[in-house]
Amino acid sequence: MRLKALWIVALIALVSGCAGPGRHELLNISSFPAKAADISAEHEIFVATTRRQSIDQPRTVYGGDRSANVAYASVDITVPRIHETGRIERAKGRAPADPAKHFTARSVSFYKEPEQFARAIDASIVENKDRRVLVFVHGFNNGFDDGVYRITQIVNDAQYSGTPVLFSWASSARTTGYLYDKESANAARDDLEATLRMLAKSKATSIDILAHSMGTWVTMETLRQLAIRGDRDLGGKLGNVVLASPDIDVDVFKKQMLRYGTPKRPFVVLLSDDDRALRLSTFISGDKPRVGDYADAADLASYGVIVADLTQARSGDRLNHAKFADNPFLVQLLGEGLRSNAGLAAAESGDLGSPMSTIGKDIGQAVGSVADIVITTPFKVLSIATGG
Repeated sequence: MRLKALWIVALIALVSGCAGPGRHELLNISSFPAKAADISAEHEIFVATTRRQSIDQPRTVYGGDRSANVAYASVDITVPRIHETGRIERAKGRAPADPAKHFTARSVSFYKEPEQFARAIDASIVENKDRRVLVFVHGFNNGFDDGVYRITQIVNDAQYSGTPVLFSWASSARTTGYLYDKESANAARDDLEATLRMLAKSKATSIDILAHSMGTWVTMETLRQLAIRGDRDLGGKLGNVVLASPDIDVDVFKKQMLRYGTPKRPFVVLLSDDDRALRLSTFISGDKPRVGDYADAADLASYGVIVADLTQARSGDRLNHAKFADNPFLVQLLGEGLRSNAGLAAAESGDLGSPMSTIGKDIGQAVGSVADIVITTPFKVLSIATGG
C-alpha cells in the first residue's frame, strides 16, 4: 500500500504541469503601453463560465469555486509579434505582462444578462463575416486564465476567423483536485447545453466544438443530453466536434455514442499512446483505459468517429497531453480542417486531396522529417505525413 501511495504522489508530480509550465493564478491584465509594432494580433474571447467571480482578487477574475449561475464576459488579448506557433508566451509569476513579449489581457468586460452576451456575440459574428463560432472546453487543472490563453493561442495559430467562445467550468486548478474537477465537470453539463442552445439561436451558421481532456467529458455528456431532447445537431448548426486527449472511460464513451447515435458529421478523436497525463487518470479510475490513449482505434471508429493517432508527433511539453495545440504543425492542420467548408469530416471519404491531408503533406515535405498521423475512419485507415 505504501508503494502504491508513493506512485500516486509521483504521478501527481508528473502531471503538475497539465495546465502548462508553471502555475498561473492571475489573468495578467497589463497597464504596459502596447506598441502596434510589437503586436501581431488582438483577439476578443467571449466567455461563458460556471466559476464564481473573484471579488477579493480582481486580477484572478474567476476562481475555482462553483457558481450556481452561468456568468458571461469577454476578454481582449494581444499576441506579441515574437510569438512562436504552438507556444503561449506568458509573464512569470506575478510579474506584469509586457505586450511586446507576452500574451496580454488588455481588458475584461462583464455582461449582466444572457441577452447582452448574445447581442455581443451576434455583433462579433457579423463583424467577422465568417459566421462560425468555435466553442473551446478546457480540461482538468485549468485556471480561468489557462483557458483564456489557450483558446487565444489556438484561434491565433489555427487562423480561425470565426467567433471564439470559451466555456470555462469550475476547475480548481490544483493537481490534487481531480475528483473536485470531475464533479465540477458533471455540474456544468446543463450550463454547456444552455450555452450551445444560446449560440444556436445566434446569427452563426455553424458551431464548432473543440474540447480537451476532462472537457471532453462535459462535451459528450452535453451532446448526449441534446440527443435525448431530440436536438442533437442544434437545429442543423452543429459543425465539427473535436475531442482532444479525451479523459473518458472507453466503455462510458461507447455508451455516450450509442445514445447520441451515428453523427451526421463524424466526431474527431485525437489520441496519443504516450499521453502521460492520462496515465494518472487511468490509475485513479481502476486501470480502466481512457479514450485518449486507447490502443484500438478501429473499435472507436466503429461508433461513427474519426480517430487521429498522434503518437508519433512531437509535443511541446513532457506530458504529451496537448499535442493538438502546442505542436506547430498539428495546430495548423487543425485550423485547416476547421476552416474548410467540408470540415474535418472530409477525411471520411478517404480523399487524400482533402484539406487535412494536403496541409500535412506540404508540411512534411517542407521540414524533411516526417511522422505519420494515422487516421482511422469507420471505413478505412489513412496515413497523413506531417512534421515530426
